[in-house]
Amino acid sequence: MKVLVTGASGFVGSAIVLKLCADNRYQVSGSVRKMPENQPTVARFFKVPEIDANTDWGSVLSGVDTVIHTAARVHVLNDKAGDPLIQYREVNVEGTLNLARQAVSANVKRFIFISSVKVNGESTLPGRPFTAEDHADPGDPYSVSKWEAEVGLKQLANETGLEVVIIRPPLVYGPGVKANFQRMMRWISGGAPLPLGSIDNKRSLVGIDNLVDLIVTCIEHPAAANQIFMVADGQDCSTTEMLRAIGRALGKPVRLYPCPVGLLLFLASLVGKKAVVQRLTRNLQLDISRARSLLGWEPPVSLEDGLRRAALDFIKRSSLS
Repeated sequence: MKVLVTGASGFVGSAIVLKLCADNRYQVSGSVRKMPENQPTVARFFKVPEIDANTDWGSVLSGVDTVIHTAARVHVLNDKAGDPLIQYREVNVEGTLNLARQAVSANVKRFIFISSVKVNGESTLPGRPFTAEDHADPGDPYSVSKWEAEVGLKQLANETGLEVVIIRPPLVYGPGVKANFQRMMRWISGGAPLPLGSIDNKRSLVGIDNLVDLIVTCIEHPAAANQIFMVADGQDCSTTEMLRAIGRALGKPVRLYPCPVGLLLFLASLVGKKAVVQRLTRNLQLDISRARSLLGWEPPVSLEDGLRRAALDFIKRSSLS
């Protein structure tokens, strides 16, 4: 079976490529913005500098059975675009649907779209995790664009018979992770005092190994066709518990101090970081029962082991820098 992975040099895309290349059932190709230096030689890479409504995927899609679409315009800090939603739509909506239409023309059977739990919303009520059946409630340009792409893909599936699989992950962590999760590991590794010692929330995370395992399961599983799946580690934790677990994984003491959430939010608003603190203090839980019941899928890696893998990689990279 021939599989195309878009965004093949990214955090998620590169992990998918490595997993597939270890399985001789798959012929793997990947689209990248620039050619990678340290990717498996058994994979074939295509340079696709920009993804939008005009991208020509003709040669890339030749003979492909399944497309795994991870490439996207993601969150941009201090985005200076006059209308960010226009920029997100160009890549995440128009670019995605252009690829999917060309996939139909190339006789691709299945299209796996990596969306985001942010399509559901920013937070959950206690004991009310997000499910695939919930009404969408995207709250920013990025999540709006992901939702619109989902809608367009489902319509295309109805019109053409293309099998569409949509996967909505929360925060993804693992070896090589960057952005906020890497920042948290740096805080703890450096012994920074953190006023997050009494956060009583529940959050779902997903380790890269678990996310990739579900994606690969969806390549051929007949019950995955035209479904939406939430994905997580299956072990929710509070922000305080997560930070302590990261500390154990790093072998570092965690300097956590209790601070009322209301005070945290007030202080964060003074420095323009209220949204960051809201994410750290609110609930965000995902219900993964659909993947369990339809696919017989269980996360193969525990939260503790996933954090340990991320921490060991962080330590290794820090020692080399």
